[in-house]
Amino acid sequence: MNSRSSDNSKFKIKHSKLEGGDAGEAYNRAIKYLAYRARSEAEVRTRLARAGFLPAAIAPALEKLRAEKLLDDEAFARGFARARIEDRGFGPLRLERELRQKGLAQALIGRILDESFDKRQGRDRARALLEKRFRGKDLGDRKTLYRAVSFLRRRGYRDSVIAEIIRLPLGDD
Repeated sequence: MNSRSSDNSKFKIKHSKLEGGDAGEAYNRAIKYLAYRARSEAEVRTRLARAGFLPAAIAPALEKLRAEKLLDDEAFARGFARARIEDRGFGPLRLERELRQKGLAQALIGRILDESFDKRQGRDRARALLEKRFRGKDLGDRKTLYRAVSFLRRRGYRDSVIAEIIRLPLGDD
C-alpha cells in the first residue's frame, strides 16, 4: 500500500507542474490548437484556461500570438461569416448568435453583419436558399409553407424577410 501511495504522489507532483504553466507552454499549446483551424481569442483563452494555465501565463501567450498575426478576431470573424453565409446559407440572426458564441465583441459582430447583409442581399440570399430547397414544391400548401418558413427561421432570417419572399412565386428555371 505504501508503494501505491508514493505512485499517486508522483503523479500529483507531475500534474501540479502543468497546472500553473508558463507563457511559453501556453503559447505552444495555443499554436497546436490554432493549427486545426482559425479561432477567436476567447476560444483560445478558454481552451488554455481549461488546460490548467493561469491567467498570468495566458495573457503573454495571447499577446505574442496577436503580435505574430496568428490571432486576429476581425479576420477570424470575416472568414467565419463568409463560410457560414456561402456554404450553409445562414442569415443574420443565426450568424450573430454563432459569432457571439465564439466570444467576439458586439461591436465587431455588428460591423461584420453590416458588411455581410444589407436589406436586399439578405432577401436575395433567403430567396435563393428557398428556391434551391423547395424548387417544384407548392408553397400554397399549408404544410409545405410551414416547412419553408421553419427552414428559413432555422437558417437565421428575420420574419419580415421571410414574409416578403414567401409572397413572391418561386421561379421554375
